[in-house]
Amino acid sequence: MSSESAGVEPLTLAYGKDIFARLNRSGPLVFSPAWFDDLLMGWTMANESIKVQLFRFVDALPLLKTPASIARHLQEYFAEIGPALPGWMRFGLRRLPSEGWSGRLLAWSAKTNAERLARRFIAGSNVAEALEAVAKLREQNLTFTIDLLGEATITEAEADHYQAQYLELLDGLGREVNQWPAVDVIDQSPDGPIPRVNVSVKLSSLYSQFDPIDPAGTSQVVRARLRPILRVARRQNAFVNFDMEQYAFKDVTLQIFREVLSEDEFRDWADVGIAIQAYLLDCQRDLEGLLAWVRERRTPIWIRLVKGAYWDYETVIAAQNDWPVPVFTRKWESDASFERASHFLLQNYRQLRPAFGTHNVRSIAHALALADEWKVPRGAYEFQMLYGMADPIKQALVDMGHRVRIYTPYGQLLPGMAYLVRRLLENTSNDSFLRASFREHKPEEQLLMNPLLHSVDGTHAGNGHVSRATTTAAARSFRNEPVTDFSRAESRTSMQQALGAVASRFGHEYALFVAGKEVRTGNWIESRNPSHWQQVVGRVAAARREDAEAAIAAAHQAFPSWRDTPAAERAAYLRRAAEGMRRRRFELNAWINYECGKPWREADADVAEAIDFCEYYAAEMLRLAEPQRRDVPGEENEYFYEPRGVAVIIAPWNFPLAILTGMAMAALVTGNTVLLKPAEQSSVVGAQLMEILREIGLPNNVVQFLPGVGEEIGPTLTEHRDVALIAFTGSVGVGLSINETASKTPPGQPHVKRVIAEMGGKNAIIVDADADLDEAVKGVSDSAFVYGGQKCSACSRVIVLEPIYDQFVARLIEATKSLKVAAADDPGCGVSPVIDREAQSRINRAIEKGKQEAHLAYAMDIGQLAEQGCFVAPHVFTDVPPTSSLAQEEIFGPVLAVIKARDLDHALEIANGTKYALTGGLFTRSPQNAAEVRRRFRVGNLYINRKITGALVDRQPFGGFKLSGIGSKAGGPDYLLQFLLPRSITENTMRRGFAPQS
Repeated sequence: MSSESAGVEPLTLAYGKDIFARLNRSGPLVFSPAWFDDLLMGWTMANESIKVQLFRFVDALPLLKTPASIARHLQEYFAEIGPALPGWMRFGLRRLPSEGWSGRLLAWSAKTNAERLARRFIAGSNVAEALEAVAKLREQNLTFTIDLLGEATITEAEADHYQAQYLELLDGLGREVNQWPAVDVIDQSPDGPIPRVNVSVKLSSLYSQFDPIDPAGTSQVVRARLRPILRVARRQNAFVNFDMEQYAFKDVTLQIFREVLSEDEFRDWADVGIAIQAYLLDCQRDLEGLLAWVRERRTPIWIRLVKGAYWDYETVIAAQNDWPVPVFTRKWESDASFERASHFLLQNYRQLRPAFGTHNVRSIAHALALADEWKVPRGAYEFQMLYGMADPIKQALVDMGHRVRIYTPYGQLLPGMAYLVRRLLENTSNDSFLRASFREHKPEEQLLMNPLLHSVDGTHAGNGHVSRATTTAAARSFRNEPVTDFSRAESRTSMQQALGAVASRFGHEYALFVAGKEVRTGNWIESRNPSHWQQVVGRVAAARREDAEAAIAAAHQAFPSWRDTPAAERAAYLRRAAEGMRRRRFELNAWINYECGKPWREADADVAEAIDFCEYYAAEMLRLAEPQRRDVPGEENEYFYEPRGVAVIIAPWNFPLAILTGMAMAALVTGNTVLLKPAEQSSVVGAQLMEILREIGLPNNVVQFLPGVGEEIGPTLTEHRDVALIAFTGSVGVGLSINETASKTPPGQPHVKRVIAEMGGKNAIIVDADADLDEAVKGVSDSAFVYGGQKCSACSRVIVLEPIYDQFVARLIEATKSLKVAAADDPGCGVSPVIDREAQSRINRAIEKGKQEAHLAYAMDIGQLAEQGCFVAPHVFTDVPPTSSLAQEEIFGPVLAVIKARDLDHALEIANGTKYALTGGLFTRSPQNAAEVRRRFRVGNLYINRKITGALVDRQPFGGFKLSGIGSKAGGPDYLLQFLLPRSITENTMRRGFAPQS
């Protein structure tokens, strides 16, 4: 890109001063509704905590149906900030009316004022109101682009509805607007007339399963719904702009844009555009890619250049996943990026027609100066601004003879609330240009400063704050292994290559590893792919009783030496194992995908968790290895830990690498010797772990690999007198049996066995009457059906409060209908198979029993999949009695019981009314109800306003109580203590009246 000439900066300042001279910054008429709105926003600016609570209330308000609920939420939100409120406000909040005429007046006032505020930023709720709004804009020589607001698209029915709305909008606007008299400044360009109707489309609204992990599948479905919209737009001589959303969706959005517009039907169509976000580090690269594509296509497009509206979201997501932050982290950097992109667009305006979306006078002035430098005709570019914002700047540009297009949202108030809150945040954020210029009256020189001259001091970051999550993570020695970002093409390519490579190794045979030797017993466990049951993933030797006894003897003999190995040395082995897993990351993903039917993300998370266990337990052992001392004159006292002995690790198939690794690494790093017994169904993955442990050079006989049939070798492993500890994850029946067996002390056993067991759950999510249904339906669906409902933490009961029960059930069923049941190696897989034919039969029997107890509201027809693999269709039962088998017995499959509760007390009674206490969840917008559920929902892991699966080591140590588990939480600070014995040594150092000085 060419550098700017020396004359651009002076011309930018001149344009900026001209714009400022034209602005009417007196504000709205005193006591007008707009004046009150500005007063409210000005007041919230003064206190960040007040602003947050007010916007939380506005966001929740549409779901609050009664005066009592409105009064209660106001009190709850503002009670959280207490002393920050003025005294008069604290007094008033305590006395808010919740019933009678005064309560009804409060409810009416709150909803009316919120709706009025929303109408400042939202043009209307139907086509007729949208027409009225854009007609008023044309009277001011302003043109428009219509943006359709709505709920998150979580069902295919909603995607169809969005498509119908776009078609209705194009038809309705086209018939009217195209008949209106022309307004040259907005309807003409140097190349001739331009479309008067302009519609912005969010591609994610056209597919409920829109997902960058499957760009081909996503593109196929979206383009099928998009083509009719584009055809109607061409017929109505309308313009279609593709909106840009969060960063994860960017590349697939660009892909769909290019693919559909490269089709013969649309290749020659120029009345299309796409938004590009300048706050992204990828901005310049994306523009260059679009330019190359346009030159190949030979038809220009428009680029709507914006700063970007998801800064907080992107930084939070990056911090949570420990991914690179995709946005510039300082405001001035985004401004500078916008100016670089403006230069690029104006330099290439014949191919990439610029539409500058900004309220920043500096950015506008800079674009005008560049247009002069590149001799770009007026009308070959335009400015775009948001409806209800920056009206004086819009008028100034119109007076200067420029085309200004207004981004005009329309839709119902309820779905539009998220948009409203974003606009309020934009108006009141510390870095808002409008706030700085119109309310804080900062000097023009400061507002027009070249962004490259701004301080690079970190306090000017983004929205003026540093993420607490980032700060906390940076301060810790342990950091979770980042999961793979499958929105990146290179990650998808690596996974596809690994799947191909692993498939080429199907049918390989794996031996036991006992007493330092590979052992082939002649008996084989044939491991099959649950997605394609005819495929044999591998054949693993099945241990016999004598193999188990030999393994125990070898481990027992190796124990003293391993016990006395320094903790730092043992921890180093774990860290080498973690490195081995990182090197083989995608290969391990592929083995888990094929052998256990885990979809891409779930398989990857399994490997990441295994790495976490290695790193976390290594760090924890170093902490515990430091002896505690409490010395006094003449006496030394030392408290320390030592290992128990031989540890038997009996792992499940549903987390074939993570749980096997976690239990084994905990035993190893604490100095115990280990017998690895993977589940029969996941023995090949167990063999991969054993390969890694052999590669890192562990001393002889510290680990024995002992796959086998539980009924054949289980008794030997659990009853043997030389076994000191058993770590088990699996069913309640087996766990209780192991505990009972281990409690006996056979002759010659000089210890009491320790049992650590995670055994299962009947996990419930409570959905409060004020819950965000977009989040609740998605969270419940993900928790219940991802990986076929086969996670220990999966949701099998959802308890919904009566006021929203019917609405929730209707959306949940539609969301379930929209899921894609597919083989796990399909990147678009939404519901994968269950583990084997036995599980398939058991779950189907539970479903048949459930039909006698409750109403089967939905069961997906999966056709021939049930014969191809071990597939079970997602099932939703409603009106489920809390005492039925559906609500009480663990099914471990994609079967969800929906239970109606009268109120929160009733919901908690139902939620706690099982023999399990593993995980639970709550969706609510009530701080008081969240606090009540925290106190009374008796589960080991409670999740509020998110799905209940996906616990991370250290962040959410995992485990429950009642019949869900024996012992402490995996991945927590006290987990290793279960593998250790505490000892205390005291030495008297007094000798004949004197003691040595330390």
